[in-house]
Amino acid sequence: MNKTFSLSQLISIERFTTEYSMLGDDYVFTHITEANRMPVRSDGPVRFDGMSWLLCFSGSMDIEVNLVPARLHANSIAVTRAGSFVELKDIDWDNLDCYMLFVSRDFIRDINFDLNILSALPPVTNQGMYDKPVIDITPAEAKLLRGYYEILNHNTRNTDTLYGKSIARCIIAALTYQLIQIVSRNLPSDKEDRPKSRRSGYVSDFFQLVHEYHRRERSVSFYADKLFISPKYLSLIIKEATGRSAADIIDDYVILEAKNLLRFSGKNIQQVSYELNFPNQSSFGKYFKHLVGMSPSEYQRTS
Repeated sequence: MNKTFSLSQLISIERFTTEYSMLGDDYVFTHITEANRMPVRSDGPVRFDGMSWLLCFSGSMDIEVNLVPARLHANSIAVTRAGSFVELKDIDWDNLDCYMLFVSRDFIRDINFDLNILSALPPVTNQGMYDKPVIDITPAEAKLLRGYYEILNHNTRNTDTLYGKSIARCIIAALTYQLIQIVSRNLPSDKEDRPKSRRSGYVSDFFQLVHEYHRRERSVSFYADKLFISPKYLSLIIKEATGRSAADIIDDYVILEAKNLLRFSGKNIQQVSYELNFPNQSSFGKYFKHLVGMSPSEYQRTS
């Protein structure tokens, strides 16, 4: 079973900024600007069990979502779904004005809205279907979303324990509907994408499957069977769409998972190797060292 990290464990948000608010392990809101900056040290990619919304008004920030690099810039937003790997790569503090909201999976379940609307969000990775995880929005849309963030921040800082969580649920539900409407409006239409829909569908489905099964399955043939195509054809279309082999992408996901488990789960190397479905600790160690350049124990000591 994959380790689920609480917001307080996963997001040491005080390392990023002095302006933040949080409601227990339900959600964290933060406003990052040059004026309230803190020294930032990247801890590498982390798997977040909930959803996140990163909204930028000015300045820029380099991120990576499920191995896809992207840059948040003025009037842009990145939305990540539950289980995504997210890494902060670099921050350009000059004139930076960025809001971030991280909401736990449990709190999402408590919100009274139709979970089917989440299918309108981009797939777990945008490779092969969309150019990048970050979507441009209009200044008017950015201004509208800022209002939701500020109301949520005000509610958290001035909350009444009796009603604060209920108010937050309503605000985040409304924000979610608004975001999905904006994101959907900015995605390519089916008509525009139709000529490449079959291949794009295979690529998107491949990433979804790797996201779901990489802790148990590492062979290209497994994913090709799931897609009812040959391993050779799967390798071809993944290479054409991403410039990388299907095997490399599977390995990347496994290593991201391994690094997170080694750093955060509190499990020893043998337990991590079993969780990732390696036959023994030795085979996991050889696999990890071949791809990372150091042994799992060395990685734990230096993380």
